[in-house]
Amino acid sequence: MSIRSDVNLLGRTLGQVLKEQEGEAFFDLVERTRALVREVRAGGDDRELQAMLAGLSGEDAGNLARAFTWYFQLVNLAEEYERVRVLQGATGVRPQSLEQAVLDLKEQGLSAEEVESLLARLDLGLTFTAHPTEMRRRTIRNHLVQVAQAIPGLSAGGIDGPDAQRITAHVEAMWNTPELRRLKPTVLDEVKGGLNYITNIAQALPELQRDLRGAFREAFGRDTDATLPLSFSSWMGGDRDGNPFVTPEATREALELHRERAREVLLGGIREAFADLSQEEDGQEVYRAELQALHNAVRDGQNVALVPRLEALEARLIADGQRRTADQLLSPLLTVARVFGQHLVSLDVREHSGQTGAAVAELLRASGVEADYLGLPEHARLELLTRELRSRRPLWPAGEALTDTLETAIGPIREVQRAVALAGPRAFGRYVISMAESVSDVLEPLLLAREVGLAILPVPLFETLDDLTRAPQVVWELLSLPEYRAVLGDSVQEIMLGYSDSNKDAGFLAANWALHEAQRNISDVCRRAGVRWRFFHGRGTSIGRGGGPASRAILGQPAGTIDAGLRITEQGEALADKYSHPVLARRNLEQALYGLLLSAARPAGNLKPEWTDAMSRAARRSAQAYRDLVDSGDFLPFFENVTPIHEISRLNIASRPVRRPGAPTLGNLRAIPWVMSWTQNRANLPGWFGLKDGLDEIGPDLAREMYASWPFFRTVLDNAQMSLAKSDPLIFDEYLRLNDQQSHPLAVMLKAAYHDTVTLVQQIVGTDLMENEPRLKESISLRNPYIDPIHRIQVELLRRSRATEGGLDEFERPLLLSIQGIAAGVRNTG
Repeated sequence: MSIRSDVNLLGRTLGQVLKEQEGEAFFDLVERTRALVREVRAGGDDRELQAMLAGLSGEDAGNLARAFTWYFQLVNLAEEYERVRVLQGATGVRPQSLEQAVLDLKEQGLSAEEVESLLARLDLGLTFTAHPTEMRRRTIRNHLVQVAQAIPGLSAGGIDGPDAQRITAHVEAMWNTPELRRLKPTVLDEVKGGLNYITNIAQALPELQRDLRGAFREAFGRDTDATLPLSFSSWMGGDRDGNPFVTPEATREALELHRERAREVLLGGIREAFADLSQEEDGQEVYRAELQALHNAVRDGQNVALVPRLEALEARLIADGQRRTADQLLSPLLTVARVFGQHLVSLDVREHSGQTGAAVAELLRASGVEADYLGLPEHARLELLTRELRSRRPLWPAGEALTDTLETAIGPIREVQRAVALAGPRAFGRYVISMAESVSDVLEPLLLAREVGLAILPVPLFETLDDLTRAPQVVWELLSLPEYRAVLGDSVQEIMLGYSDSNKDAGFLAANWALHEAQRNISDVCRRAGVRWRFFHGRGTSIGRGGGPASRAILGQPAGTIDAGLRITEQGEALADKYSHPVLARRNLEQALYGLLLSAARPAGNLKPEWTDAMSRAARRSAQAYRDLVDSGDFLPFFENVTPIHEISRLNIASRPVRRPGAPTLGNLRAIPWVMSWTQNRANLPGWFGLKDGLDEIGPDLAREMYASWPFFRTVLDNAQMSLAKSDPLIFDEYLRLNDQQSHPLAVMLKAAYHDTVTLVQQIVGTDLMENEPRLKESISLRNPYIDPIHRIQVELLRRSRATEGGLDEFERPLLLSIQGIAAGVRNTG
């Protein structure tokens, strides 16, 4: 069967459920809406459609939005299975695979030993974060998993077969299950949601390890002991920045859940290996004896030397002439143990620099060291902090209860210290300081951690355009301090780069260039300081927040900036998209590893001065165009009129508020709801606005040369193509009708800018949008007619809601259903 056949059968299944549960009249309403929307998109008059929607009750509008939303949920599953089907049927060397990476490196002149050395120095750290782009309840996701597992059987039995009947049962159950959360998810809910995909990843890891060793044999004609340069981390339960619900208790619960899930994964692997390693020696099951001992230790929660003991067992098998047993029957367990250990994922702690500063100020004041730390200039803060770091004495009296402020700041550190004792040092990752603006911001957490006796490695997060510009100087000053170098030792210095606030600050093109230049300049600083480094990219799923295919993003990194590897956040619906099936998990991981290996092997070189000069000028002009837009006095009211930002703030989709504290402004609006608002109305402004102004500054001829020869510039334009292709002026027009915004000067300007940007990008890349990604282009075109009804329902509901006092309360449920439906249809929502 093809994907079209699967989609057709799933659509008929949904139709059957709608008839049975809501009646023929409702099913006819769905079909009539679909037909009218198709006519309008084909250029027909929309008056009949508008009249029909205006006559709907709130309940019918909500159910209509639900019907089309469920269509997308099922289409998404069909697309995922199609990807699995294609991957399973592929033969030969897969593009962007580990085998392709090793072959490409050999082609570039690297020896087997040099490739092994490259693998040994790299680490790809994938960090799960909880963000509101994953809008589905866990109950609904569980139903969808069951549907997905039955899709392969559709080809055999058709709509009347047992698998189709099973799918129909789950669709029926889902239709009668509320999609919307009655309460905001707790932090622990988010942790559980993120860990749902661990089982699939655990199944993919041994396959990837075999791929790596097979690639070596194919390329170099010999085996290798190289292991996967892969690790996993999490922010869920440790990300305190702006989230009052991430308490020390929430951190403890997250860490306990990590250990529990690690225990489950490991015990399953040990039992499987125990069943397979049945060989006897002198009448004794020697291999099983060691596995039984490990099983008991892991079961009882003991912190054991798991990997060394498994490696010793592997070496013993090989010495006994049983390499195949080692490779096929023990290696899967060893691979999973290397990546997950007894900790599963390393929990980072993240806190805002303002909060760490306030906690340190209280600690210094209470201990009589400094009465007004926050009032000191930066040089005086550094003098005080470095003096304290030279001392090992804690500042808080032993046994005395901490103040509430200090407990809030130090409590999470104490919890990760306990987890390290129980599950090993990798239970804790790094301490990330968001909105890091100075060296003192980076040193302050060291003082807090000393109070509980835990050694931590701080990671500055540079987020705004100004912070990215200053970052190289801050890192140089930090690495010049002997007191800090004593803390860092031989460890890798991580530097986190924020995509969200820089984009909201300066727009798409300027933010991308600022990130590029920050990486180049910080890399130079670390080389001069003699320190190994690793960048941590805080990417979202939308193009406006650094989204797009991971391999493309990694291949677009500046040459010479990948030293000890990369860390990347995995957010929202990206987790389901990448890890919902072991085959998809394997494919996404191998593509990311392919990008990492090829990029890390690329030597640092001097870019053409005309390219960098052009990009600097383009970034300035693009940023100016963007700031002229968002700084306009008319912009904030316009934004609130033509997007559902107020309605999004009512959606129980995350434990974190949509705004930082303070009066509502564009500045304290978080980047995720900012981007999500523009995807709901299909303007997708954060993913392209200002690009044309920058490209005009470069000029088409030079831009074509840069696109053809510069991976960074190609990545930028390819990501812009995706964002432009998912934009839809026809739908945006519908939102402009709200409060009669069609003739607003900003509306006229944005529509013209979109048209001009599409035209110019197509001239530079030499094709229509997305011609280089035909499957994605087809997916977008197939989805548009079915997203249209939900958009139009949402506009009608927004009109009613805003026309009456308390209207949002009356229409909240159908509005939120429409937001969820558009997110399911568009994907890459935040």
